[in-house]
Amino acid sequence: METEMLKIFDSNRIQIGVATREEVHRMGHWHEVFQCWFVSREAGVDYLYLQHRCALKKDYPNLLDITAAGHLLAHETVYDGVREIKEEIGIEISFNELVPLGIIEYHQTKEDFIDKELANVFLYESTHSFDDFTLQPEEVSGMVKVVLNDFEGLWTDAKERVNIKGFEMNQEGRRMMIDRFVGRDEFVPHEISYYESIIRLIRENLSMEPGAGAAK
Repeated sequence: METEMLKIFDSNRIQIGVATREEVHRMGHWHEVFQCWFVSREAGVDYLYLQHRCALKKDYPNLLDITAAGHLLAHETVYDGVREIKEEIGIEISFNELVPLGIIEYHQTKEDFIDKELANVFLYESTHSFDDFTLQPEEVSGMVKVVLNDFEGLWTDAKERVNIKGFEMNQEGRRMMIDRFVGRDEFVPHEISYYESIIRLIRENLSMEPGAGAAK
């Protein structure tokens, strides 16, 4: 995976070449990623779906993250990003079903890991149940949902913990149901401004009628 070739860009988003994934993160080159957030409406309440990253992941293992996301390879365009959804969580979607939320610049540094992403972000209004998800075990170990209003409260300091419900795969490959409370420390440490932007963009682009608020 570290030898995958990615397009690299300057600060004006102009492509300046290609580099291996290892070099991209070591040197801090801007590169393209694909991100898709699933939202569903259930009994008048909007839910956001999150993946639980596998314990074997090199970066941010065992943390909650974007529904489906991944790097765009050097030979790919943003239209090819839908493969990440199928690969990671087993849901087959056409690009035309996605709602574009724009490109968000994302910068995170951790020791010798410099992640400077041009994130092509999309929204998918889902009617899928948890039974429809088939997870890629080396990437994703579980899938959960959180009330969108509660998720927003977590990043605006209105809430310290939020309830997540869903499932996680155990070592025997069986689904174990999840219903517990988590704080910020159990999420991939994206910048708070990133989460705030995502929540705002999702709310602005949802075709559903506004939800009734948090579940009782």
